[in-house]
Amino acid sequence: MESSELESDILRRVRALLRELDGHHPSCQSDRGMLRWTLHKRTDQNPRTSCVLVSILVKELERAERGDLRHYIIPLLHTLMYTLIQAPCIPDELCARVYDFCKRLLTLPKPFCTIGLDYASRLQLERTAPGTLFQRMVIAEQSLPSAPFPYQERIFIFADPELLPEAICKALATDTEAAQVSQSPRGCMSCVVTHALQAALGDTCDTHGLRARLQALAPGDVEHWFQQVVAAVEGSEGGSGRGQHRERLERIYQGLLGSSPAGNAPQEGLQGTPLPNPNISFHLWTEDEQLWKELVLFLRPLPQGCEGPEQEAEAAELPEPLEGCDCCGQSRFSVLSTDSGIERDLPAAEEPCAACAQRRPLRRKGGIKKKPSPLGSAALLQGKPPGSVPGGAGLPPEPAAPLRRLHTARVVLLGDDRVLGRLAQAFHSLRKREARRVFLTPRLDLQFYHIPVVPSAAAEHAGPEELCEVAGYLGRADPWYESNINTLCHIIPKLATMPSSPSRALVTDLFLPDVIAYYARMGKQPVRFQVHSVKVLFQDPAQDPAEDVFLTELLTQVQDSPSHRAELSTAKRKSTLDGPGMDLTVTYRRVVLSARQKELALSLRSTGLLMKAIPAEEAEGLGCLSVTITEIIKSSNLAGRSFSAVANRFRTRNIKVRSPEHRPFTVRLDKDSRRTYRDVIGLDVSPCLEPSYCLQKTRTTKFSPQETEDVGLVKYLPKSLLLPINTFAGVIP
Repeated sequence: MESSELESDILRRVRALLRELDGHHPSCQSDRGMLRWTLHKRTDQNPRTSCVLVSILVKELERAERGDLRHYIIPLLHTLMYTLIQAPCIPDELCARVYDFCKRLLTLPKPFCTIGLDYASRLQLERTAPGTLFQRMVIAEQSLPSAPFPYQERIFIFADPELLPEAICKALATDTEAAQVSQSPRGCMSCVVTHALQAALGDTCDTHGLRARLQALAPGDVEHWFQQVVAAVEGSEGGSGRGQHRERLERIYQGLLGSSPAGNAPQEGLQGTPLPNPNISFHLWTEDEQLWKELVLFLRPLPQGCEGPEQEAEAAELPEPLEGCDCCGQSRFSVLSTDSGIERDLPAAEEPCAACAQRRPLRRKGGIKKKPSPLGSAALLQGKPPGSVPGGAGLPPEPAAPLRRLHTARVVLLGDDRVLGRLAQAFHSLRKREARRVFLTPRLDLQFYHIPVVPSAAAEHAGPEELCEVAGYLGRADPWYESNINTLCHIIPKLATMPSSPSRALVTDLFLPDVIAYYARMGKQPVRFQVHSVKVLFQDPAQDPAEDVFLTELLTQVQDSPSHRAELSTAKRKSTLDGPGMDLTVTYRRVVLSARQKELALSLRSTGLLMKAIPAEEAEGLGCLSVTITEIIKSSNLAGRSFSAVANRFRTRNIKVRSPEHRPFTVRLDKDSRRTYRDVIGLDVSPCLEPSYCLQKTRTTKFSPQETEDVGLVKYLPKSLLLPINTFAGVIP
């Protein structure tokens, strides 16, 4: 294909992608999101199109800037940067135009200035040392050994097997495993070396010869050259120019290929290096503490001895007997002491030598062995390797090294709002654990992502819009999320119903892992949702109140119990006069535009109450509850008494509901039938506070009871517990 035809084809694809953002693309709704994927796959198959695509994207960005088409800017910029990271070589003049455009974004409000600053700093580094972004991404995602850049990343996919069918879970697990089959540390190191040398040397690099040479080397030699390239690329960040960076990598290239100097490569054009799939693990969410356990194991993997039998671990701990000492062959048993404690009552025994007393193993006889949980060991939670000692006898303790967030966990939640409600529970539990004993916070950067998936069985009872309110809000706030992620709600069930083939595991261009990787790599702008706490009061006075949290909604309904059926039959006339439903007392603080809060109280008869935390429109904003109470109104006319239902709506942050007659009702959280409370007569709802803030506030109040305002460290702690879910742009104003 000629250059003019190639440019016209890519321009047509980019314009189709922009029409998709406007909602004017002629393709059906279920096929949305494929344009971006096919565009990047085209550049992977033909790396020569990378420069053409970057040039077209820069022109479209400048056109969107002149026409004030801001909703085009972030999608085009993400597409450009993703292409630039994987491109084998981009001219510096083209990178300079992108860099200047990112600097101009600093004059715009968030999120444009935030994304512009991030990409401008990356581009400045890439211009000084070409190939740095590719190298750092692969090192972090594959956890390759690298002292100059010791960062690690992992993608955790969590799916609730009780909410998703087995076919969907199996298809996701199969695709995730297939994406990891063809990768190895040696192959990823070879990709880093090849891409770095080609990015620095350009057309003068013999890519085929370089790949053949790396394939013929032993694994240890490949790692040696990998470390050489990493040190050279990372050393360029210290202030050396692009020319010195090229000289360092040219010396490595000559040392690797031997007698083939740079410049004698066959003129075959640019040969791209595929970006390896990130390290993705798929998990069925079956335990409440599973998220915390996986994060701890990511930071501190279990030692090899914990995975083997107990006998092998115990044998490894026992020292070898000393040679030439007969008493070392005997074992000392630890038994319960039955002596009187008087020295003369002790039986006479032959004392062993001093060396034996120190080296003889101590064994327990007749006891029950209990294997401790590796996740609960103090050495593991304190960040020390098992078996290490803080300091030797008589030696001062070593100074603690400053903690750095070298690990990034990207947790992807698949499902509807019910799995996000479970995530809110797990996140609240994790924050409470961190408030008591800090372990993950200073070491781990925790990022959350959400991909909506609604099985067909659930969609029959409630539509995707009702079950995926969070994803709907994120799609309205971020058009690029709507195009690439919300469309998976229809695509994933289709992929699960496709007939499986033996060659499916051998396919390298799997759509779903590629989209998840793109989302995790480029979606770094969080949208923070307020988590609400609820205190449930039960009808039984002996039952303690329950405390829980919810993210999306709380629903109350009149409970129809056998005991109250009998009561209603005896008071049938009274119930007929009062109408259906039950009496409720509602106390709340109304939220108005002037930000003034006024406490109001209502006494009414109602059949139910619904609190929604996700706004239906962006103008309402996050952090408030939209409450709808179905009130029963009694009216009299010539035909007699009649009852009508009227919906009372208001917005609040704090609300209390009581049943004066102690008639019970049910409470359901986050649309999840598994989280239903029965025999409830009252509930209190308020924004959930950050556990670390509550703990510090309690300590401050203990020493200064007269202080009512936040003082000291409490002033600088976040007060509300916010659940961040990443998108590509956050909330675009």
